[in-house]
Amino acid sequence: MLKIKNVSAKNFMSVGNNTQAVNFDNCQLTLVLGHNLDMGGDGSRNGTGKTTIINALSYALYGDALTNIRKDNLINKTNGKGMITTVEFEIQGKQYRIERGRRPNILKLYIDGQDAVDGEQQGDSRETQKEIEKIIGFPHTMFKHLIALNTYTEPFLGMKNNDQKDMIEQLLGITELSEKAEILKERQKVTRDSIKEEEITINAIEASNKRIEKNIQEIESRSKAWEVNKDTKVTELGTQIVEMEKLNIDQELENHKQVAELKEHNSNKLTLDTEYKRLQTSLNRSEDKLAQLESDLESAKAGVCPACDQPTAHLDTHEEYTKELEEKIVAEEDYNNELIDRNTDLESALTEFNDLPDMPDTVYNTLEEALSHKHNLDTMHTQLQEKAQEENPYIEQIDSLKTSGIQEISFELMNELTHLQEHQDFLYKLLTSKDSFIRKKIIDQNIAYLNHRLSYYLEKLGLPHEVKFASDLGVEITEYGRDLDFDNLSRGERNRLILGLSWAFRDIYESLNRPMNLMCIDELVDSGMDSMGVENALAVLKKMHREQGKNIMLISHKEELIGRVNNVLTVVKEGGFTSYNTDTEYVN
Repeated sequence: MLKIKNVSAKNFMSVGNNTQAVNFDNCQLTLVLGHNLDMGGDGSRNGTGKTTIINALSYALYGDALTNIRKDNLINKTNGKGMITTVEFEIQGKQYRIERGRRPNILKLYIDGQDAVDGEQQGDSRETQKEIEKIIGFPHTMFKHLIALNTYTEPFLGMKNNDQKDMIEQLLGITELSEKAEILKERQKVTRDSIKEEEITINAIEASNKRIEKNIQEIESRSKAWEVNKDTKVTELGTQIVEMEKLNIDQELENHKQVAELKEHNSNKLTLDTEYKRLQTSLNRSEDKLAQLESDLESAKAGVCPACDQPTAHLDTHEEYTKELEEKIVAEEDYNNELIDRNTDLESALTEFNDLPDMPDTVYNTLEEALSHKHNLDTMHTQLQEKAQEENPYIEQIDSLKTSGIQEISFELMNELTHLQEHQDFLYKLLTSKDSFIRKKIIDQNIAYLNHRLSYYLEKLGLPHEVKFASDLGVEITEYGRDLDFDNLSRGERNRLILGLSWAFRDIYESLNRPMNLMCIDELVDSGMDSMGVENALAVLKKMHREQGKNIMLISHKEELIGRVNNVLTVVKEGGFTSYNTDTEYVN
């Protein structure tokens, strides 16, 4: 239940610096009358500020008066500042308090005594106002038709068709469908964004997988080329080894060894042969010399000079000469003996070379070439073994890319999001389409109840016209089968219809949402209503007060109604300021 407890005002319109407050937390049918002492005599009923307290309630809740008054003109002209309005209300056990003012700008919202407005939002905050209207449950336009009826408020049937439909849709809860549709629209955007993000993620994974697969293909190609190269190299090495092993390298090396030995023997033999020849020459020369010396010695002994074949008698040194020859013969004989011994040794040494084998055949000209052949062959064997044992370096890369590089793509989330999007699209159509069975069902059910209550109130008010809402939310006014427009009605008839519509709207709102304790009717029963119309309206209001516990404020100029109500609130204007008085302690 929306239970408005009280409203207070200070420096608001005709209310001065003394705060004026009215309590609504009672079940009363209150007649509000004005008394303007500034007009002289007994005072006037006009310009006292009867509507001020309702404007204060409107401003406190919505930041606007009931009529099109600029906000700065709501400030009391005498004081010019410090305007403040306060309203307290209760909804489902929660206590709310709103303080709103100008010069300085103030907007405070308290929920269960706690300040619900951040410091940065003080003043006319749109976000705070949205929160307030969300709490109250309806906008200012509906407030003027459900709670605060005023003669200056544009009648529902005087509004443009689109505005009428907007209000009816909000009243019937269809606007709530639109609000839910807006919420759903935001969720649809979130879902679409999530789908795009998931598409980007999937595309990124697919692109990454393609790049990795391409890398794998390239590496596999390199791997195959590596294997082919390995096989080719192994085959080449094997072929070369087989070809080189056709030569018995060990025999080749042995032959080269024998060749070297034979060459050495031949060289030695050649040296010995040369020395032997030289020795033979020396030996022959020695023998010749020895024979000559012996011949000279015989000649000398015979008394003949070997040099001139003359007798040696002329030689003064014959004895020395003979002795010298003898010494030379001994020396030569020693030398000759040495040559003979050496000759014997050479002949013995030469006999060792008599049985030398034939020079073996070799493939390579030199031992170095043969050794190089052996070294190359051994190297090839090592290379073949190493090459055969080599592991493909690309296998590990390929396995790593396949196991850790390739990401598995899951479409589970995408399918869920797509299903959610389809479901949200379907719900959005149900909430927004004019042909939606939900909207039609809501309209059909509630229009019937609305027409029923409207017919009831119009009958009670004594209006002979038939007024009903069609399924397209248009309004039909007929009298005895004739179609009429709202402006075809008289002032009194229009007022009856305005009251009936307001009460029917209130019934439909309360049936769909929650009851409200307060109703204000500002001079509608005064304008153009005959006594029967006033009596009928008052009877309806009394029944609402009695059976539904409504707190009703009936603002009027009709003093004759004083005897028809139990509570009277007198609005007194004196010295340019308004104050509120009651016979039953209605004012706080």
